[in-house]
Amino acid sequence: MPDSAGSAKKQLSERALRELRAWILSGDLPPDQTVSETAAADLIGISRTPTREAMAELVDEGLLERTPTGRWLVRRVTRADIVDAIEFRGVLEGTVVRLAAERGPAAEPLERCREINARLDNVVGSDAATIEFERYAALNEAFHDHLARISGSATMEREVRRAYRLPLAAPSAFLQSQMNIPEVRRSLIVSQRQHNDIIDAVVHREGARAEALAREHARLARTNLDYVIFDNKNLAKKIPGLGVIANESGRRDRGKSHQGRTQ
Repeated sequence: MPDSAGSAKKQLSERALRELRAWILSGDLPPDQTVSETAAADLIGISRTPTREAMAELVDEGLLERTPTGRWLVRRVTRADIVDAIEFRGVLEGTVVRLAAERGPAAEPLERCREINARLDNVVGSDAATIEFERYAALNEAFHDHLARISGSATMEREVRRAYRLPLAAPSAFLQSQMNIPEVRRSLIVSQRQHNDIIDAVVHREGARAEALAREHARLARTNLDYVIFDNKNLAKKIPGLGVIANESGRRDRGKSHQGRTQ
């Protein structure tokens, strides 16, 4: 059955994408390392075709690059790359909510954003010390998932979701249970206030305000990024994604487990 075969092929490609992305973001596949299609496929336990498709997707995500000779290399990701990815996500989400305000929001995503936001209000409350971190992270991810659809534009939704896959650009990238620290907890209260203000601006058709709020909202991730990198470097290894900008010796050590299997 063609449909069944196509679905199975897609699942294999998505599996390869998840596993390869995780290896790169954790630092297990270090920057500048060559990744062989055959070795990667064998390691994952699938054929080369879905593996090749996944690797092409990772080129789009900025985690791999294809050399003129056809080799696949793990791309060296810098703090500046992550900052740009966060900024880009803010620009796209800002455009989404501006369009929603100007054209009128899609009813179902708006309602879902409101429902989730009400639950987030209960989770956050007014005391940063009592926030249920993991619950907040799950609800925050769901909120942004529906926010991506609020303009009713399939094009904008697709591009926002693509931006979420860039290194550490996802809305909950820094909301790991290990980051149970006062500075991050306090940022969640600000973040939740911005959620409410964004929805309010969309409902009242204030496009410019909604866009500015969404862009400022994304920049909270940059604040947390700098906090981890400059003030609490020991947290970097606990956050999926910061492995790509960890110290060079650490990257080389972690890469040894894959050396020879992927080159």
